[in-house]
Amino acid sequence: MTDDDAPLDAPLVIAVDGGGSKTDAVALELDGTVVAEARGTTSSPHLIGMHGSADLVSALIGRLLEQTGPRPIAATNLYLSGLDLPTEIDDFRASIAGTPWAAATVDNDLFALLRAGTDEPDAVAVVCGTGINCVGVRADGAVVRYPSLGTISGDWGGGWHLGERALWHAARAVDGRGPATELAPAVPAAFGLDSVQGVIEALHFGRLPNRDLARLAPTVFAVARGGDAVAAALIDEQAEEIATLAVTTLRRLDLLDRPVPVVLGGGVIGGRDERLLGTIERLLAERAPAARMELVTAAPILGAALLALESAGADRSALAAARRTLEERPAAVVQ
Repeated sequence: MTDDDAPLDAPLVIAVDGGGSKTDAVALELDGTVVAEARGTTSSPHLIGMHGSADLVSALIGRLLEQTGPRPIAATNLYLSGLDLPTEIDDFRASIAGTPWAAATVDNDLFALLRAGTDEPDAVAVVCGTGINCVGVRADGAVVRYPSLGTISGDWGGGWHLGERALWHAARAVDGRGPATELAPAVPAAFGLDSVQGVIEALHFGRLPNRDLARLAPTVFAVARGGDAVAAALIDEQAEEIATLAVTTLRRLDLLDRPVPVVLGGGVIGGRDERLLGTIERLLAERAPAARMELVTAAPILGAALLALESAGADRSALAAARRTLEERPAAVVQ
């Protein structure tokens, strides 16, 4: 059935997955047919504020409904980066009060990634994209999650931290405080500037947004692949942090000795860097040998859609239909 053939009263489900760089939204019928799609920029409240996030999500849902026409909504599931604390989820709910989707399921985007990767009741997911975060679930309902507020909550990793550290090493290489590294010429080149000092001043005076440091992540990987020891050490540090999050979460859930999937996703993971993935795999084998490392190849909007369909009571054939369509959407990649 096409959308033009669908009854005007046929219900829809709405699913949104929002990350640090983009936000995807889809509308599906209860048989799993995708009938509308929309994409926007980041919806993270950490980057655009709570009201900005709510406005962007509402605009995307509006674009979906423009495509479908007015239809009953059976379920709305919203999974956004930056909704890390219960109070942030409450604040987001307050920001969408009065909308037709005010009763939506709202949570962190990690749950969409987790569902895109597995439907097993015991599982751990680590996202490493613009930032880094982790969640673990157990069959009895236990959940382990982290504040994921950056260095103030003990976090390190993702494109922004890799970029910040790359600039730090480049600056020290140039002024003599640190070892020589190919990051010194590569960092300014990534921004189309002539020198590390030029990058520093552009950031200091606001000509270059601080968030743009995440654009340096591909540079770190490229320089490391060229044999640079400083860049390679950054990749190893990132792998260590990802493995530490996964193993710590397994331990807190008392699942270290169980064959639990450890689902990895996000743009940094999606680049499939051999050094990064090989080091993560080795560390997991040493510290949680029963765990299975699994890479999410589909975009997390798949997981958001499956969760929305499940919220509406859709059957397994509907979930399979949605998966067939949405698993073709590639996950974000940092090369």
